[in-house]
Amino acid sequence: MPFYHKLGKIPPKRHTQFRKPDGSLYSEQLFGTVGFDGMYSNIYHEHRPTQVKEIKKQYSVAPKIAKSNNLHSLRLKGFDVKPEKDYLDSRKTVLTNSDCSIILAAPQKSLKDYFYKNTDADELIFIHKGGGKLRTFLGNLDFKYGDYLLVPRGIIYQIDFDTEDNRLFIVESHRPIYTPKRYRNWFGQLLEHSPYCERDIRKPQELETHDEKGEFLVKVKKRDEIFEMVYATHPFDVVGYDGYNFPYAFSIHDFEPITGRIHQPPPVHQTFETDAMVVCSFVPRLYDYHPDSIPAPYNHSNIDSDEVLYYVDGDFMSRNDIEAGQITLHPAGIPHGPHPGAAERSIGKTETEELAVMVDTFKPLQVTEDGLKLSDGTYYQSWLEE
Repeated sequence: MPFYHKLGKIPPKRHTQFRKPDGSLYSEQLFGTVGFDGMYSNIYHEHRPTQVKEIKKQYSVAPKIAKSNNLHSLRLKGFDVKPEKDYLDSRKTVLTNSDCSIILAAPQKSLKDYFYKNTDADELIFIHKGGGKLRTFLGNLDFKYGDYLLVPRGIIYQIDFDTEDNRLFIVESHRPIYTPKRYRNWFGQLLEHSPYCERDIRKPQELETHDEKGEFLVKVKKRDEIFEMVYATHPFDVVGYDGYNFPYAFSIHDFEPITGRIHQPPPVHQTFETDAMVVCSFVPRLYDYHPDSIPAPYNHSNIDSDEVLYYVDGDFMSRNDIEAGQITLHPAGIPHGPHPGAAERSIGKTETEELAVMVDTFKPLQVTEDGLKLSDGTYYQSWLEE
């Protein structure tokens, strides 16, 4: 996130002596991205963060591809994903390409028996059901329904859930996730026409510092494999840090919609971006106010991108028979638009209460076996007129 944050104790000058009360040195770590050219933080540990005692296992978690070249519009029944106790076991990749993966998860138990680190991808975790606390070595974040949790790659974390009824929509991105550049000035500050500002972004405020030695299991994801690494010191031993690279939370309910006299295109809903995809938030808003407006979207062709919509809540006005937790995929190369009757129904309506997350990818998405199991098989025919 392109603004500065400081938490805990840090020395007045980086890369200088920073000593503990007993006179020994804290261990400094540069936590950076894009080589030495991206956002970074300087972190100070009680112990060296490099002490690996053992690597127990290495095993694949690569998704199994069912359709590598897909031109079917699909509807996936996301709530059919069965809840599982373990957090990582619960994560089911349903769509994927070389830039990102789209994951559904219904974890029942908090992640306490091990720590997790994704070294390959930023994780954007949308909370559809549940609440709790994201615990990281750079501080903790409380979360609830409607929150996006942005976890940069390399962050070591655990999750505490308040209940067993949790539903997560996760975008795993191999490209760094940023705020949209057209909403930032050349310094990185969000501009006046941005649909949200820095006040809406929740930074870590609770820093856990564990000065403990022992055996601490960290499951590390690298190139679709998990490495079970045992560290000699507690991963949450940070006494302080500062910089621009840290996890944060943003609520979809704090996204301020941009409206107009006629139907606005999807980019007005954009919330995050990479150079390979965008993420948009559809939120309750007033409809278009031209006297002859048609609030429902016009038919459009996805020539260069696959469109994924995850339906969260409310009545999505352009679709028939859509339920919460479902995903629609409209692949590049063919047009799609409002279902029969939707355009007519929308005329004269003044507002919508819909809530949804959209992901547009610039490379085609492959459908996994887990994803195909959730398909209703007939969605591509749903535009036929009776």
